[in-house]
Amino acid sequence: MVRSRESGYYEGRGEMKVSIKKISEVTGFSPATISNALNNKRGVNRDTAAEILRVAKEMGYISENRITKIRFVIYKRNGKIIDDTPFFPLLIDGVETECRKLGYEMSICNLDRRDDDYEEQVRWLVNDTTSAIIFLGTEVMEGDLVGFRSTKCPFLILDSFDSNMMFDGVLINNADSARVATEYLIGKGHREIGYLRGDFRIKAFRSRAVGYARAMMNHGLEANSAYTFTLDTTIEASRRKMAEILKGKPKLPTAFFADDDVIALGAIKAMQEAGIRVPEDVSVIGFDDLPFCEINTPPLTTIRVSKQEMGALAVRRIHEMIHETDQCKLKISVCTDFVERESVRDISKTRERSGE
Repeated sequence: MVRSRESGYYEGRGEMKVSIKKISEVTGFSPATISNALNNKRGVNRDTAAEILRVAKEMGYISENRITKIRFVIYKRNGKIIDDTPFFPLLIDGVETECRKLGYEMSICNLDRRDDDYEEQVRWLVNDTTSAIIFLGTEVMEGDLVGFRSTKCPFLILDSFDSNMMFDGVLINNADSARVATEYLIGKGHREIGYLRGDFRIKAFRSRAVGYARAMMNHGLEANSAYTFTLDTTIEASRRKMAEILKGKPKLPTAFFADDDVIALGAIKAMQEAGIRVPEDVSVIGFDDLPFCEINTPPLTTIRVSKQEMGALAVRRIHEMIHETDQCKLKISVCTDFVERESVRDISKTRERSGE
């Protein structure tokens, strides 16, 4: 038998007489349609593709070991990031849509590190050879992926990356995006720029902190620790924590960069309740561009992440992993877009008039 590297199917040569031509004769579909369906290419009706795959399996053209399922594993360390944001349903929508396009069956699996049978669940996942895994690693910390190094199927981390480079990953370009946001504030005349820091230090937040600090350093500005406020990672908890901080009457910077929109919106609410105007008194930039940012008062300036496309990209990469034989690991960094709204005040002209 000769294995087709492009398709991943066993084509009939020698003792195996089945061919695309033979399948075409049985189904009545053209050889081109048969080939496109077997290679999960676009342009083939779903019902047509399903019928072609059924016949191909019955005739022995497709190896029974071929992976046709993608398991989307939602990993929770404590749920503080995953549970309180519409970011992840949008990401999952992108995964589901692309799975459908490429002909994969998708299933969702919740993996909570706090469960008593967590280790047993991991063993079951790593030994399952019937499905490829897209692992939502937003809440992953160092060492959490050790148990997955023996995974027997294609495995990709979404929204994170393994620093030991054991797995492919698709993630946001966090550091550069945060640097761009901070430089935008600097361009608007802000020199005292604070950092609204999430208390659960996921890898994405740590990378965003690097981008913020780099922008400040590049412009000769101090990332003043007195302007770094650590807040919870849900809107209401962030509001409460910021309200507690404000009771102490701290000196505030003219602007804040926040780890994400949820933290930014909670902080804005607390400042408004304390009589601090946004952006007249303090400007704020978030990260993610969640759906309610645009209807907030004021509408939030933020970093837009292409959530559906990011999910789709993960599916396309794992499709390549299923069908390709090379072992090259890829770290795919997804760029973002800056969204300018009304939560940032331009104070550059004021500074010019004052001679600063």
